[in-house]
Amino acid sequence: MKHKPLVIEEREQIFGYLQQNKGTREIGRLLKRPHSTISREITRAGGKSSYIPSRADLAAKHRKMRCGRKKIVDSRPEALQEVFAKLVKSWSPEQIAVHLKNKFPKAKKMQLSHETIYRTIYAFPRGELRKNMTQFLRQKRKLRGSRKNAHARRGLITDPISISERPKEVDDRKMPGHWEGDLIMGKGHKTALGVLLERTTRMVFLVPLKAKDSASVREAFVDQFKDLPQELKQSLTYDRGSEMAQHKEFSKDTGMTVYFADPHSPWQRGSCENTNGLIRQYFPKGTDFSKITIDEIKYRQDELNERPRIGLGFKTPKELFYKLIGATKS
Repeated sequence: MKHKPLVIEEREQIFGYLQQNKGTREIGRLLKRPHSTISREITRAGGKSSYIPSRADLAAKHRKMRCGRKKIVDSRPEALQEVFAKLVKSWSPEQIAVHLKNKFPKAKKMQLSHETIYRTIYAFPRGELRKNMTQFLRQKRKLRGSRKNAHARRGLITDPISISERPKEVDDRKMPGHWEGDLIMGKGHKTALGVLLERTTRMVFLVPLKAKDSASVREAFVDQFKDLPQELKQSLTYDRGSEMAQHKEFSKDTGMTVYFADPHSPWQRGSCENTNGLIRQYFPKGTDFSKITIDEIKYRQDELNERPRIGLGFKTPKELFYKLIGATKS
């Protein structure tokens, strides 16, 4: 049950009962309030001899004004303008957060985390403003869901190699052949679509799956990599989903080391997470992938890979990737 703050009339009654030398428990019963509420109220005001209703009421209002964090919409209007300017260009909150950090490296008030941006949008009163803002989010949810179980697809992974052991030079994306992987779940989590993304070029492969068990996923992923030169098969970074339980067999078949991201750390596979959002524009939640043809999946794959990217100097993932393949064959 939500706590209801004391009002001035109750404080005046408390004052009267104190003049009658009544104790906090008796006052609580008379006001139908917990005795702890009455005791705390009197203590905050300096004790029984110092209790003045109007002063106690004013102090309570000041405490309410000071408590909690100020809303971003009130305290950081300039940052909010930057957020809205990028939202209307279909930037995700994650992309906006990185942009703010890079653009304003020394201005902390202009830096917002992606979760803060989400909370700010969903904190608007229900109505036209919130509707206008949420329509720019890729998933267009009316309410912000809990992130507690967002990456809860966990299973028993035997002898996982932590991402902390991955070579540091992989982080700057200058070494080709290092991949990120994931599954996009279908309706009722009964079907899924595999996602493999090369970190340097952002080339993405959408992998049709017969099933989402570890054996089916391993076979489909191995088949996707079989025609690539070994120079482009260095490593795969994955979350701790049970579909990668056969990572040792996958490494044996492909020669690729599989690194596992830390639990609840989607930013460690940031390229794949961002691409998943783009894929969801084609295959929204509730999609039954068993009814999606291979031709349609490959068509959407081509659309993604033929889209110029700012981070690639307005080149496309496809042209850069096949340039790499040509370089490995020459």
